[in-house]
Amino acid sequence: MSQRKRHRARRLALQALYQWQVTGDDLGEISAQFVAENDSEKYDAAYFHDLFHGVPTHLDELDNELQPLIDRDIERVDLVERAALRLGVYELLHHPEVPFRVVINESVELAKIFGADKGHRYVNGVLDKVSKKVRAVEVKATH
Repeated sequence: MSQRKRHRARRLALQALYQWQVTGDDLGEISAQFVAENDSEKYDAAYFHDLFHGVPTHLDELDNELQPLIDRDIERVDLVERAALRLGVYELLHHPEVPFRVVINESVELAKIFGADKGHRYVNGVLDKVSKKVRAVEVKATH
């Protein structure tokens, strides 16, 4: 599977998570909408499904990792940044085959595209701290 298709899957997952956070609509309905609106040849559909359904399924676990590392309640974090952080932590915890630097870079890029002016810096800083905790061996091996 190409990196480009994985990137597109992450991008769609971020957008779908944003919609879910705003509307609270049913995950299946949002997922079906995104699948219907996007050419499945252009993104990794299985990875999109895993990310989009995995974040809400593991929400407490993800937020418990994030909360001690952020400067406010998770519910007060900008919606795009919150979705990017949750997506990043989910990948760090549940996709060890994806290098931590790739996870962080992808989340930062998504925050640059969709988030507030300097939101990507916040996402970078928080995910860097999470990676040092949950991927300590991998992080240490790269320094």
